[in-house]
Amino acid sequence: MINVSADSATTLWLAAVDAVVRSGTPHAPRGLRTREIVDAHLSLARPRRRLVCAPPTRVINAAFAAAETVWILAGVDDDWIYTYNQRLQQFADDHVLRGAYGPRLRSWASGVDQLDLVRRELLADPSTRRAVVQLWDPARDHQGHRDVPCTLGYWFSLRGGRLDMHTTMRSQDLWLGFCYDLYVNTVVHELVAGWVGAELGVYHHHIGSLHVYDEHLPYARDLATAAPPQADAHTDMAPLAVPWQDFDQLLQAVIHGRECGHPGWTEMAEVMRSYRIYKSGDTSDGRAHAQGIDGPLGRALTAWYAHLDRAAGLLHTTGSTGGTA
Repeated sequence: MINVSADSATTLWLAAVDAVVRSGTPHAPRGLRTREIVDAHLSLARPRRRLVCAPPTRVINAAFAAAETVWILAGVDDDWIYTYNQRLQQFADDHVLRGAYGPRLRSWASGVDQLDLVRRELLADPSTRRAVVQLWDPARDHQGHRDVPCTLGYWFSLRGGRLDMHTTMRSQDLWLGFCYDLYVNTVVHELVAGWVGAELGVYHHHIGSLHVYDEHLPYARDLATAAPPQADAHTDMAPLAVPWQDFDQLLQAVIHGRECGHPGWTEMAEVMRSYRIYKSGDTSDGRAHAQGIDGPLGRALTAWYAHLDRAAGLLHTTGSTGGTA
């Protein structure tokens, strides 16, 4: 059991990785070897400092962070997400990720918008204990699909004008998944706070099994001697608050690359555009587009392109990327 608190996602992640490396015990569910801590509580005091930034040991794909966030919030399981992360296809059944959060969040049982219900519940009764989003569905998630949710649900608590968010997870891959899960969840947190007129409070991440797979342990151990995090690791991301009545229209603009008229969402849309250009084969144009994006996400995407170059060079010389996805 661990409790870790920090004021930036990078600091929180680094501390959690150190705890798992030092105190985790070996376990191998489905034959996959991990080092694990059971019962972890990670809390982030500044949820807008959501970008994990620890190059060169851990570099995240900023375009995928943005795209997954939009994909989930739009309530879809469309296959355009594979443009940003091809590895997801190995978890699909009939090309669909059966554990996709979006339809569960925005259209549970083909009609219940849980995001709207939480918003309405908090507006009607700011002291409510019923502002809950459920993501695990036992009727679907015991059917043997390759993809099932790691997240069980969200709970929102509005006290003293501050909105806290609690995410409960049965399982968390700390090396790969955490960086993206935290990004998505803190965007949800910020949006709900804006919709109910609350100050953004503390983000809480509760995990049953917090683990690092053995293949990533050498890189996790390298963090102990890595360079200090860069400035963007401690930078608040651009505000994302948007009126509820404009929200779905804005998401569609971001998905389709149209002008959305909102600086924070424009930054997310532009990193997605850069990656689409890059993946289409125009790698130079994709890189140039990223370098023109003023903000932490643009710089993070430029770092990701450099990481891909290093990985490709290592693959060419050794036959192994030797790094992270």
